[in-house]
Amino acid sequence: MTTRRTFISAVTAALGGSVFAADGKAKTVLLMSAWDTVNIGDIGHTPGTLRVLEQHLPEVNVNVWARKVDERVIAMLKARFPKVKIYRGDLTGKEPQDEKLRAAIAESDLFIRNSGMGQDTAWMKHCRNLGKPYGVYGQSYFETMVTGKTGAENMELLNAASFIYTRESRTLKMLQKAGVKTPVLEFGPDGCFGIDVRDEERGLATMKKLGLEDRKFITVLLRTNTPKAPGVDDSRPQKLNPLYPTPEQVADDERRAGVFRELITQWVKATGHKVLIAPETYKEMGHNKRLIFDPLPPEIQKHVVNLEYFWNADEAASVFARAHTVVCHEPHSPIIALANGTPIIHAFSEFHGLKCWMFEDIGLKEWLLEFDATPADKLFQTVMEIHEDYPAALAKVKKAMDFVHQRQADGMGVVKKVLG
Repeated sequence: MTTRRTFISAVTAALGGSVFAADGKAKTVLLMSAWDTVNIGDIGHTPGTLRVLEQHLPEVNVNVWARKVDERVIAMLKARFPKVKIYRGDLTGKEPQDEKLRAAIAESDLFIRNSGMGQDTAWMKHCRNLGKPYGVYGQSYFETMVTGKTGAENMELLNAASFIYTRESRTLKMLQKAGVKTPVLEFGPDGCFGIDVRDEERGLATMKKLGLEDRKFITVLLRTNTPKAPGVDDSRPQKLNPLYPTPEQVADDERRAGVFRELITQWVKATGHKVLIAPETYKEMGHNKRLIFDPLPPEIQKHVVNLEYFWNADEAASVFARAHTVVCHEPHSPIIALANGTPIIHAFSEFHGLKCWMFEDIGLKEWLLEFDATPADKLFQTVMEIHEDYPAALAKVKKAMDFVHQRQADGMGVVKKVLG
């Protein structure tokens, strides 16, 4: 008797690859993800990529190696993806959770490293030693990935990948120039673009409490040159979150905050609408209040609200879906906004990573502004261009997301072939 599974297996094989093993058992993907819980981007990568896998490969079992989660994030993932197993642990650890993780990797058919900037290759070596296919989805790399003392070894590991999707064209060109020869080396959007989780109850309650009306408020967020947590030094050579910021870095923070304050002032005076200072990372909440909210004049400040608690990605998505425009120094609040149909402006600093260029790559160059080269008047002008023809801005969002969705479909087609 032909079962549904064997029927689907036969059909997919006829179409160019099966997501079932020879015994009819569904193939399994292990997704390495969930980098942190104090950054809604690092939280959002996981549900975003899980949704893309679910949409395009519904017969595949997908599990997650979560690098860092808390009860709130686990609850969100379990509610949206109840079949997904979440593993914790370390590749070299000796605890029971470490053994379970290694067993899950060994039993999977494909290992995927999710979007981020990490240059760790231990997982590649582990998969290579197991003979396990692996790929990279929506990644950015610093050039040091293919240069320096470990460059040659890293190149071998990259070449052994079944596919590498970079989330912006700068990393793509860098890897191409270095001579990476993996079978598939292409642009593939950050996994967070796939996000569809929402917490409508909390989001709507927050809006009501803060007096925010649909499409009548913008959000802003500054990234400062400050440590990730008190007393914690940044281990990366780039020191993106310096424990001891230089006088120049402090001046950068104050100047950029001044640009945002001027934007807020001009927006309030021109429209009478509100502004939400919305956190992408936990560490910025106090700095944004100190540098943006507190120095505003009282007549402007009464139109501005500073969120006083750190939210989850699903609540942020519910609020961003109803914002007029999300203006952010960080990139992932804009991604979550775009995924929910809202216009964005990413006022970026390339020092924080090449991920900023993904917005240009998906067709939103006019909304990508280098922070230190953009005066407040230009930032305000860009917001007002969106405001004055809002239907056109919404159409622009849709066009960009249509391109994202096509790249997601293309990438999952490659994943399917690897599994087949």
